[in-house]
Amino acid sequence: MDTIVTPGLVMKETRYKESDRIITLLTPGLGVISASAQSSLRLKSKLFSACGLFCYSEFVLVPGRNMYTVREADVKNVFHGISSSIEGMSLAMYMAEMASALSPTGDEAAKELRLLLNCFYMISEKKADLRVIKAVFELRTMSECGFLPQLVYCRDCGTYDGPAFYLDPAEGCLLCESCAQKAGKKCNLDAGALFALRHICLVEDKKIFGFRISVGSLAKLSAAAEQYALTHLDKPLKSYAFLRSVLP
Repeated sequence: MDTIVTPGLVMKETRYKESDRIITLLTPGLGVISASAQSSLRLKSKLFSACGLFCYSEFVLVPGRNMYTVREADVKNVFHGISSSIEGMSLAMYMAEMASALSPTGDEAAKELRLLLNCFYMISEKKADLRVIKAVFELRTMSECGFLPQLVYCRDCGTYDGPAFYLDPAEGCLLCESCAQKAGKKCNLDAGALFALRHICLVEDKKIFGFRISVGSLAKLSAAAEQYALTHLDKPLKSYAFLRSVLP
């Protein structure tokens, strides 16, 4: 039987029988898939590490009727630092569940994989505030999966900048302070949050974390990013409630 060789990030693992696992992978070509990793829970198995949660590996897969079977797997990167804190672990689980819910395919899957790997690295190596990483993921993943907001100017009057703006989470558009008041909306972004919002959604991948933001602006950005992402998901995320309990 023909096999498929692909890199993949393990986003979920479920124990099956005594020593098997069913894993959910995000791959650049196949998108989000399920695969059976037989005997992968045995310590001596060559699949033990490569099929672990949040491990990025090279997989040799055999297509099946309902899911793939992992024939071989070699570790490319293990983000050990994610499990060093409950906050980091819960954020990684939240991001993985969101990516699975969106189920990107084709070019979107490849972009989503790069984004997740970048964010997991930032969590693992403690390179940024977890709230920054969360906002970056929420806004960028929505932008890359077809929900890019209109960020250039106020929808009603064309104003580009100002001290306060409103990001409409449902319509994905901006309103300046004056137009927001006329529409009965309360501004949810200040100038710093608006700058970060534009940067995150529009900059090239390698510069996505290349911005600074004040504590006050981050609070506004975090709230707006979360509301925007959750508004455009088809179903609630099981990991969300726990994340909010450890990362307020």
